[in-house]
Amino acid sequence: MLNNISIVIIAKNADLTIAKSLDSVKEFDEVILYLNHSTDATESIAKRFKNVKIFHGEFLGFGDTKNLASSYSSNNWILSLDSDELITPELFNELMKLDLSDSSKVYALKMDDYFLGYKLKFRTEKKVRLYNRRERKFDNKKVHENIEYNLGDKITLKSHFKHLHINTVNQTLEKTIRYTDISSNGKETCYFIVVIVKPTFAFFQAYILRLGFLNGWIGFVVAIANANDRYYKYLKRYVNCQHNRKKT
Repeated sequence: MLNNISIVIIAKNADLTIAKSLDSVKEFDEVILYLNHSTDATESIAKRFKNVKIFHGEFLGFGDTKNLASSYSSNNWILSLDSDELITPELFNELMKLDLSDSSKVYALKMDDYFLGYKLKFRTEKKVRLYNRRERKFDNKKVHENIEYNLGDKITLKSHFKHLHINTVNQTLEKTIRYTDISSNGKETCYFIVVIVKPTFAFFQAYILRLGFLNGWIGFVVAIANANDRYYKYLKRYVNCQHNRKKT
């Protein structure tokens, strides 16, 4: 069945994790790797894997870029992964047994989050990642993109995949800059209270509501990182608002 599924990955400067990601899908016949102006060793690492086809192009936002990348695949069934995500042997075996005769179905995978090498307890999420491109696609959101589907068409698999979310402390800063740039581009927040409330709630949500405190020090670090992401996202939007007001 694996010859009916194409792995599709978009990446930019992912040499910290791309080897692990590609090694986890080496049994698939086709892996599409869409690179967006990478300047590190990502491409040279990918060339070691015989089943990887490399394409280059612009970043159009996560949703549109993933749709573009999937268009290069020879199969209609797409398993979409990020460059820091790994298929486990258990998930691999479950995928081999799937009946993919119904192209309207989408499949959700259980994601285990890792932060600085530590698995986050009580942090397993379900992500729809396996779909048929003739029937489904990603929405056009710049960040936090999702596959569009009808609620009754989702099937959740039992096995998990790994998300090597953050691997170094510096990566938290790099990702904060990149993602907040994307999510604030062309958008405004004109009330400064939002800049205060949003990150405060993000910390409370990650540390208390999602039981981050049970992960010890790493749970606190994750909560702070989430709060920082929200803070800079809305601060940038607030600055956009102030600049636009000056123009009028």
